[in-house]
Amino acid sequence: MSAVLDYHVHLWPHPEVADPAEQRLERLAAYCEAAAANGVEEIALTEHLFRFRAGRAVVDRFWEGEPDPALRGRMAAYFDHHATADLDDYVEAAVAARAAGLPVVVGLEVDYYPGRMGAVGRLLDGYPFDVLLGSVHWLGTWMFDDVDDEVAMGEWDRRGTEAAWRGYTDALEELAAAGAVDVLAHPDLVKVAGRRPPASLLDECHDRMAEAAARSGLAAELSSAGWRKPAAEAYPATGLLERFHARGVPLTTASDSHGSARVADRADDLAGLAAAAGYTSLRAFRRRRGHDVALRPAGALDR
Repeated sequence: MSAVLDYHVHLWPHPEVADPAEQRLERLAAYCEAAAANGVEEIALTEHLFRFRAGRAVVDRFWEGEPDPALRGRMAAYFDHHATADLDDYVEAAVAARAAGLPVVVGLEVDYYPGRMGAVGRLLDGYPFDVLLGSVHWLGTWMFDDVDDEVAMGEWDRRGTEAAWRGYTDALEELAAAGAVDVLAHPDLVKVAGRRPPASLLDECHDRMAEAAARSGLAAELSSAGWRKPAAEAYPATGLLERFHARGVPLTTASDSHGSARVADRADDLAGLAAAAGYTSLRAFRRRRGHDVALRPAGALDR
């Protein structure tokens, strides 16, 4: 049986705080309907760890050493706004959705916190997760991917594109080596603002990213989210996707949806990119163990 997966779906849009737990099964049912309409057989619910009070308790105040008061204050405010949900309630809702017959995989998106990934891993080990996505969304306290924030975008000018790519690649290597996650989400997210380094450095970073995934036994995510950003292409770029395939790195596909309207976004395009890079299967997960499912050919839903 061939398949297309959406292995990166969020319950809440970024500006929203967590909704009441009793509404979540209804919301998940709407997500699954949207996925099915686009030929996607399975979705992974992967809300951000920073949305939960338990997550904040493990990584709290990591920003205090930041000398820039604007960056420090923004990160503190970010956690104050977002870290409101109960992790137990979230997991229970996802498990209930699966028990009700919805094609839901129980997951989480886990940001990289230098020096704290061991504690993060111990927290998450107590839950029945199927898949954990690993992401680098900030470098220190710089939220480099917030393209609508003047402070974040000003840091691109101050730090420079090459330094940003090197710092991001360092962080991704460290995240992969930590052993706390299963998939590298949007692995070249650092291109989000549309800023890319010279070709020689780009090749170096791509080589390092692919080697980090292969060395740590992780899958990589092929995501349509980059098409919705100034990057104007999928994550990862074709060159990095081909490197993943050459090194035997398994692949998931994802929308990174923060609402049902984006579930399975451009799933057919992702299937085409995966096939063009040489992939014939996708990696699915249960209880953090991977298994392969055949990749549905691009355009198969229309035939």
